[in-house]
Amino acid sequence: MYGDLGRPPLRAGALSRALVYDGSLWTDVRVVRVTGSTNADLVAAARGGAAEGRVLVAEHQQAGRGRLDRGWVSPPQSGLTFSVLLRPPPDIAPPARGWLPLLVGVCVAGAVGELGEIPARLKWPNDLLVGPPGEGGKAAGILAEVSDGAVVVGVGLNVSTRRDELPDPRATSLVLAGSACTDRDPLLRGILRRLAEDYRCWVAVAGDAAGCGLLPAYTERCDTLGRDVAVRLPTGTTLRGRAEGIDGWGRLLVRADGELHTLAAGDVTHLRTPQEYL
Repeated sequence: MYGDLGRPPLRAGALSRALVYDGSLWTDVRVVRVTGSTNADLVAAARGGAAEGRVLVAEHQQAGRGRLDRGWVSPPQSGLTFSVLLRPPPDIAPPARGWLPLLVGVCVAGAVGELGEIPARLKWPNDLLVGPPGEGGKAAGILAEVSDGAVVVGVGLNVSTRRDELPDPRATSLVLAGSACTDRDPLLRGILRRLAEDYRCWVAVAGDAAGCGLLPAYTERCDTLGRDVAVRLPTGTTLRGRAEGIDGWGRLLVRADGELHTLAAGDVTHLRTPQEYL
């Protein structure tokens, strides 16, 4: 069935039996051998009226995208590449829905930290860093897209990816970080179970991130806070300052030149040396 014994395929039937049942958030879990983009597939499904709770996993994604339209490349069966389709109730204000990719990030970090027994933190807004605090590399990215009232959130997590297979020297994988678990099946189950619980808690309080504990949980795991950062803004300019907090909408608060800036989007770099300020 597969040639690489170190990278066995996911078993769709076993995942469905574990995750799809009466009362579960997850209504349909599918595993495909190859696709262009799991996010694009679920966005199309959302436009066609697909119900909340659909999960699509790809063993190989040929046209994956990260934030800011960056590519996401991973060898077949070396990582977890999946998307989920959520339909938040209409009483949750659009700004509060911006918390969904951050919520997913908290769930990914929690599952990786627990099962992998390694430090797992988040670079704002939702890049997963694994390894020692301040020194960890990026092991996962998260991308959310809105379509017809639905929010599709995609995750790309490097699990068994080797150093020579990574397209960026700043990237890493769970195996390179010394994770105690590199079995994709329990990792996926752990992430989705956490997500189901935390999402329902968030919905129950109409998207109040503080009220459901999401804001403090994210703040605790955010490696960006307290650091000097350079943030490339959508306007093309770069803001340099100290990351001081996360507000109630999940936005990053950066103090620069005596002024506190509230950022809803941007590409963050953690600054480590004075030369990086230049």
